[in-house]
Amino acid sequence: MSPTTRPSEARDRLLSTASAIWYAEGIHAVGVDRLVAEAQVTRATFYRHFPSKEDLVVAYLRAADRGLREQVEQAIDGLEPAPALQTIAQGIAAGIESEGFRGCAFLNAAAEYPDQDNPVHQVVLEHRAWFLDTLTSLFTQISTKPDAAARHYAMLRDGAMAAGCLFDPALVNETFLRGVEGLLQAQVAAAE
Repeated sequence: MSPTTRPSEARDRLLSTASAIWYAEGIHAVGVDRLVAEAQVTRATFYRHFPSKEDLVVAYLRAADRGLREQVEQAIDGLEPAPALQTIAQGIAAGIESEGFRGCAFLNAAAEYPDQDNPVHQVVLEHRAWFLDTLTSLFTQISTKPDAAARHYAMLRDGAMAAGCLFDPALVNETFLRGVEGLLQAQVAAAE
């Protein structure tokens, strides 16, 4: 069976251990030996579930992607587009102010795996495409230029995610949320 079709307690432990450590310290900074030790599994168990470290990185990012998709879908369920976009922004802001925040896991991974053909980078691009598609779909209902508005929103988010671990998160969030509100107001005004 493939690593993705054979869940087990050891696999889950490896994935949750890797997710926590890699997010906090970086992917390349932490090797398989440490992951095996902290997850309390053998190397054979590691390689039975993940043929390589890169396979575990892909699983880590896919799990993060699933979590974010569920979070966004639950947050915007039943909302009109503008409040949905505001709710997404508030969720991002809450993440920035959470303990242990270290930026965007996907942007961090892209920085560590810059080759666009690499499977890790491909997962980052898939996540990015989903996020932009989600934003574009919402902006389509309130904007005459939904693609541009979605890209603008994503760039505001990216800036906030980068700045949130470098500067005062509350100030970063204030700036980010004000930027999203200004973008929404400009889109609605242009569509009238």
